[in-house]
Amino acid sequence: MNKGLTCIVFSLLFLALACQQEKKSTVQKEQPIKHQEAVPDKKQEEKPKMVTAEDIVIKKDLLYKKYTLEDTYPYKDTTRGFQWDKIKEKLAFVENFQQTPSRYAVLQNYQNEKGEAPTIKDFKRDAYKRVADSFNVARYQAAPLYDPITDKPVRYGRDGWLVRVKGADTLARVPIAGVSFEGEYTVPKRYLRLISDSVQFNIINVVDVKNQNICTLEKVGKEWLIRSMNPVTSGRHKPPHAQETPTGLFVVQEHKSKMFYFEDGTRTYAGFAPYATRFTAGAYIHGVPVNNPKGSIIEYSESLGTTPKSHMCVRNASSHAQFVYKRSKDLSSLVIVID
Repeated sequence: MNKGLTCIVFSLLFLALACQQEKKSTVQKEQPIKHQEAVPDKKQEEKPKMVTAEDIVIKKDLLYKKYTLEDTYPYKDTTRGFQWDKIKEKLAFVENFQQTPSRYAVLQNYQNEKGEAPTIKDFKRDAYKRVADSFNVARYQAAPLYDPITDKPVRYGRDGWLVRVKGADTLARVPIAGVSFEGEYTVPKRYLRLISDSVQFNIINVVDVKNQNICTLEKVGKEWLIRSMNPVTSGRHKPPHAQETPTGLFVVQEHKSKMFYFEDGTRTYAGFAPYATRFTAGAYIHGVPVNNPKGSIIEYSESLGTTPKSHMCVRNASSHAQFVYKRSKDLSSLVIVID
């Protein structure tokens, strides 16, 4: 093969290889671009469905069956009864606030044992001549609530009110949000008693100061079971010693098998009330008072279910007070007072 022919052959081979490479490159360019598949975002956590009063299921399953009242019943020339619609609203509220995991605490200052709260700027005097705030909460036996911005006390929190702890509980003043009331404040930590974060408020005692009755309820599964329906006598407005049972949501804090009380205006014991369950300040659910410190328990009083007569407490038949006493555990049961 001569030199010229060899050059021609190599040239043809080079051209053939170049054409194949260009064709391959063209094919690659004509391939549709494959977009990277988007990684689906993690499904956002669904907000808990708000429970309404219509969602609440109440069933009667009485465990205490003495002195049981009907849903509606005669009283003198009128009719009284259990305000089930209002009670369902309260139960829905209890279910809703428990849907959000929280650290809970209860405000405490029984008999000012944690120290008298400071005087707020715009205080007033109530009917008992006590310093009180614009919400009619007296300073006595209350915890001071501070404005987080101004760092000044602006109102009072009732002993027994439930709160959420919103910050470190090691601070001198702990950030809190009200459950029993609205708003966010800070409170000196000595007025707070922390509650287990695993608490479930499934035992609730509802006191109706308008109709002078009480029902106890227990949540079992998705239902609220009525365990008792009974007459009571609540606190009356009679300064300077007797006062109304305050309305609201309170945490059960203390039990006394006998709650001894003084004669008005003295430090002399006048008697005792059996099976006392304390929920706010000096207010207890208890049995019939015995006007003798050494006397025997009295089971029933005809005044129950009539008109407010006590100093602040909720009087019951003594055996029903014992029923409440045994079932309502400290820091895990509630008392809700309605009107």
